[in-house]
This record gives sequence, structure tokens and C-alpha cells, in this order.
Amino acid sequence: MSTEPGRVLALDVGGRRIGVALSDTRRLLATPLTTLRAEPRPRALAELVKLARDYEVTDVVVGLPLTLNGEVGPQAKLVQAFADQLKAQLNVPVHLFDERLTTVAAERMMVELGLRPEQRKARIDEVAASIILQDFLEANRERANALDEPQFEDNG
Repeated sequence: MSTEPGRVLALDVGGRRIGVALSDTRRLLATPLTTLRAEPRPRALAELVKLARDYEVTDVVVGLPLTLNGEVGPQAKLVQAFADQLKAQLNVPVHLFDERLTTVAAERMMVELGLRPEQRKARIDEVAASIILQDFLEANRERANALDEPQFEDNG
């Protein structure tokens, strides 16, 4: 992840839609931003590049839909190809992050909030992107904290 502070954009890439979420500049909170149509692909990429520039994004996270046993399946390969296309058009790092079960978690959260089925369908992808982003931010915060902790030798 970029060492400079700034917003992180997260994507939940599907065949029809791309959920988009954005962090605050301190990289503490993830917020659902929008849902884009995934096709035509050149237009979707252009819209994402514009969002990244408009929000002065310093990193992009793309959810990688690994299989339940952690392998790269057909959908993950499509997402990897999409991330490579996006990386070629942006001047910021693009990270792949395991997104297993985020759509299930997003659906559950929206049911608990009392959203009607049509409301859930309209927002599922951007909520999933915000879960991917929050998990990514927390994982990076934990990694940074682990590196800052003093190491104690066992002289026992």
C-alpha cells in the first residue's frame, strides 16, 4: 500500500456491475460510493479512472473472488485481467484482496438494516465493495502495528 496518506478506492467487480467504495483520507472508514455498469468495459474503466482522479485516490483495491478453498477460479481470472487493465490506466498501486463471502456479508447486513429486496439489489455491490475496503484497511493497519511493536527476545 502507498505510504502517503490518502483515499483508497475499492471495487467489487462482477459481470454486470462494479460496486465502488471509498475510504476517508485517514484510511479508517470505508463508505459505499456508487455502482457502475461493468460493460462496455472501456467505459467502465474510464469512469473508474475519473473517480480515482476526482477523489485523489492513492491506492485501489480490487476484490479477488477466490474459491472457498482459496484457489483462483475462472471468475478470479477475469477479475485479475480487469485489475491489470485498470492498473495500465492509473498512476496508483492496484491491489488484489481476497473477497470471499463479502457479498453474503453485505446481504446479511442490509437485511438486518431492514432494507427491502429492491433496495438491497440496487446497493449490494457497493456495500460489498465497502466491506472489502474495510477488511483491507484493517488488515493493513494490523500489519503496520505488528511492524511497529518492539520485538522481545526470550532470554529464558
